[in-house]
Amino acid sequence: MKRPVDKKDIRKDLESQVDAFLREGGKIKPIERGETGLDRNKPWSNPFQSGQSHEPPKERTPVPEVLAAIDSRKQKESRKVKNRGPKKVWIYDDFGEPVRWVWKEG
Repeated sequence: MKRPVDKKDIRKDLESQVDAFLREGGKIKPIERGETGLDRNKPWSNPFQSGQSHEPPKERTPVPEVLAAIDSRKQKESRKVKNRGPKKVWIYDDFGEPVRWVWKEG
């Protein structure tokens, strides 16, 4: 069974790639803190936004009859609570101590 790749393996792999790059004559250019890789002349676009079109959103078409039909289906009839029979209830004395059980119609 193949072992899953963990962070330690990924870190080793990246270090070996960087070392190979430096051995072949590659150079690493230091970057100032706060620098970005984005082009300053190009406006920022949200990568999470679906579709890359820059057209304004379309107006919505009102459909009150459809909404009324949906709302009418949502409203449920009020159900009557079935009489579940008698229920045990505590009887308390003047000091709040329970004295005995009594059966009370529910």
